[in-house]
Amino acid sequence: MSNELCQEFNQRKEMFLQVLQVVKNYSIHTLRNYRMDLEQFKFFVDTFYQENIWMLASLHKKIFRAYLAELSQKNVKKRTVLRKLSSLRSFFTYLVKEGVLSSSPLEEVERPKLEKTIPVSIAYAQVEQLFAEPDLGSYLGLRDRCIMELFYSSGLRISELAALDRSSLDRSACLLRVRGKGKKERVIPMTQTALNWIIRYLEHPDRYLDDKEHQAEEDPKAIFLNKFGTRITTRSIDRNFKDYLQASGLVERITPHTIRHTIATHWLENGMDLKTIQVLLGHSSLATTTIYTHVSTRLKKEVYDKSHPRALVKES
Repeated sequence: MSNELCQEFNQRKEMFLQVLQVVKNYSIHTLRNYRMDLEQFKFFVDTFYQENIWMLASLHKKIFRAYLAELSQKNVKKRTVLRKLSSLRSFFTYLVKEGVLSSSPLEEVERPKLEKTIPVSIAYAQVEQLFAEPDLGSYLGLRDRCIMELFYSSGLRISELAALDRSSLDRSACLLRVRGKGKKERVIPMTQTALNWIIRYLEHPDRYLDDKEHQAEEDPKAIFLNKFGTRITTRSIDRNFKDYLQASGLVERITPHTIRHTIATHWLENGMDLKTIQVLLGHSSLATTTIYTHVSTRLKKEVYDKSHPRALVKES
């Protein structure tokens, strides 16, 4: 690509990312993904146009279809492909609004279909088996048990839990203020058990002392800290889960998100309505929550027995 054309693309890209950051208040993680997706597409177009001379207005639907085909040949996961396509759609929609293009070349590009996967949940006995693994005699073990209890109490996403501040906690009402996807806030309840674990963790004397296992609190705002005294990361939480899972002897693949699916399933089995579960989990669409009706074998059997005229008829 010539310097002039490269400059045109890069300028528009940077202006677009600035809008996402300032106007739409997107997170650093989201902005990084947008930047990566746009730059990967530019690299593909450079290869597609071997003479390296192209302009934004010269891009047509065949190029995007060729790009999607290449991603498919490289066995890129469908969710990743959909994210990249969404980034491109947003960018070219922005170019249309700015008058750079008269229409988006992506209007006629079909979105690959994503096969719906049914969430995996585990039994309550398995929850207890996993939660028994952290060493409660250590400060970090207490932290990890507290994290587990909170996951099962309120169905938080891992990013939501890591981002919790002390100010997120309403002790008197047993509530949490959570910032979810799209930085949308919601207030959700937690169990008294989970609150007790949090208080026990926050008031543990080792939180404010250095020892060979961890450093004293460096971030007074955060609830959950790493061994360096700063806010714990999602990667650390996930890594700890893997260690506890291996030690537990459970053969299932259990992640923090599995616990989220599990409590949603248990809520449903115990009579909570789907609309309430939707609100608690922070789903923007009820259709996302409805998938839990397909998860519970127990619930399906109960509905079947109540609905089928001969389900409870005993043979004479």
